Amino acid sequence: MTAQARIGIVDDHPAVMVGVATIVNHEPDMCVVATAASVSELIATGQSFDGVMLDLLLADGSTPTENIASLGSLNVPVLVYTSGDRPALVREAARAGAAGMVRKSEEPGEIVEAVRLVVRGEVAASADWAAAIESDPQFVPVQLSPREAEILGHCAAGETAVRVAQLLFISRETVLDHIRRIRVKYAAAKRPAPTKIDLYQRALEDGIVAPIPQI
Repeated sequence: MTAQARIGIVDDHPAVMVGVATIVNHEPDMCVVATAASVSELIATGQSFDGVMLDLLLADGSTPTENIASLGSLNVPVLVYTSGDRPALVREAARAGAAGMVRKSEEPGEIVEAVRLVVRGEVAASADWAAAIESDPQFVPVQLSPREAEILGHCAAGETAVRVAQLLFISRETVLDHIRRIRVKYAAAKRPAPTKIDLYQRALEDGIVAPIPQI
């Protein structure tokens, strides 16, 4: 990133917010431009963001689904951060479209790396994130053909349609046709995957790819 990524933080614990903001502001490629105790307060600042860090459990009684939906008006990725002891909330955040999760107890380097991942349009998928998703009974399995699973795995790993076509010795159009069918199947299971991040999440949920290791 050539310019500093503009980060917003939503947390109603002042000490935690200050600590997280300090960690982020210590990095040369990112800065905190606004903090708030609620999503509505953050949106009201009128700031533009490249990513938002959201505490999963806020004192105002709001849910991850409500908060991530409200943040959708900003059109930026949302990284949830949590103590990690509420897997149901993590699963809810995943279903609502969060781009990943990081524990508040992680080392500063792991926290900022998770921020970098979501700002780049990738998924910050920790082992906790994957475990919470895998234990969710509401996730309906999708029956992909071996070829569809193979293509999804390559796409989830970051390969372009052109590169997947080269690897599998098929045409780019065939790859795109498979991806369209994959998206139809996930949509039918009420697990839509309209974006590349969504495709990665579906592949992670179904064990087609492994979580990205935290460094």
